[in-house]
Formats: sequence, structure tokens, C-alpha cells
Amino acid sequence: MEITHDTSRRRLLKWGGAAAATVAVSGVWLPNFGMSAAFAADLGEGDVGILNYAYALEQLEAAFYTKVIESPYEGITAEETALLTDIRDHEVEHRDFLKGALADGAIPDLEVDFSAVDFTDRASVLGTAMVFEDLGVSAYNGAGKLIEDVAYLAEAGRIVSVEARHAAAIRDLLNPNSVSFAGDDVVDENGLDVVNDPLTVLTAADPFIKTEVTANALV
Repeated sequence: MEITHDTSRRRLLKWGGAAAATVAVSGVWLPNFGMSAAFAADLGEGDVGILNYAYALEQLEAAFYTKVIESPYEGITAEETALLTDIRDHEVEHRDFLKGALADGAIPDLEVDFSAVDFTDRASVLGTAMVFEDLGVSAYNGAGKLIEDVAYLAEAGRIVSVEARHAAAIRDLLNPNSVSFAGDDVVDENGLDVVNDPLTVLTAADPFIKTEVTANALV
């Protein structure tokens, strides 16, 4: 499953606010930073914004793997069930950890949309899992420089290391006995993993999230 970066005005309006006007900077549509968050859940700014950004992605992943375990695809093996169950449990722990850290600053529970995923089909499920894991790793890599509190940065580093293990494991399921776990599409010539900024990540995640969420301070 390929991530497509739809930077259309409609997509960015969802993350920028339902009634936001947009401005074009360097050919890219960006949300109006003056938009009120009255009609949507805003991720916030500073460390709270980054934690909510991670919380939104962890909600998405936790919901996805919960659905995978509740309705396993045809032909799933015991080994695959065990691995996907472990990943689900990790994502739920990440989600709950971030919610606890944010306390009253946490965004509400998000409504997800997995209508594009065929949960009976192994390729559809594992392809989507690879997209989510690769996206998650790149999101933490890109957000690290924005975190001010070193305690949060340390915890983010611990979470992204687990997400990278998930990404490698899913890639091994899809392409066993290969070097896909560290393929050229995720590890560059310097041996460094992909980095994506919040705008790229939120745009890629957008088709899977129904809830209107604004990210005015992050994109």
C-alpha cells in the first residue's frame, strides 16, 4: 500500500480548521493560523501540540490493530496472530501513556475510517500496517526536534524505537528472508531513517481519520 501525499486544499482544511482560509507559501497550501478551534479539536502548540500529534497517530494505530485482532484475515497463522497481538498491545500502551501525560490537554477520542482496508485479506491488512508503522517512525523522527522538554524527548525516543521494531517485523511478514526491513525506501545512503514533518504525516493519515482535527501550530 503506497502512501499518497494529497496536499489538496480540501485535505489541509480538515487539519487546519473547517472554516479556515488558506494561504499559499512556496506553492504549498497551508492552513490559516488564525483559525478558531471552536469547531474542531486542536492539537495545541509547543510540547502539548507534539504530544497530541503523537497521541492522534497512536490512536489510529491502536484502533487498527484492535480491529485486526478482532477480525483476523483469512489464513492468519498462529505466529502472525501472536506478533500482531503484541503490536496491538504496544500501540494501546503508547496511546494510553500519551493520554495520561497530556491529562486535561488531550484531544478527544478520534473516529477512524478503515473503509479502504479489507480486513479479510492478508495483503491489505499487512500493507496498511506497513504504511502506519513507516509513517509513525517518520513522524517521531520529524517531531523530535520540536520537543522542548527533554523528558518528553526521551520518552518519544523510546516509543519510536519500538515503532521501528514493528515496522521491521511487518516488512518481514510481507517480504520474508529479504532486506525489506531496512529497504532503500525507509533507510537512506547514510543509514538514517526517513524523516517527515507534521504536514506530510497528517496529510497521509487524513484519509483514515473522520474526526475534524486542527493542527494550526504544527503545520
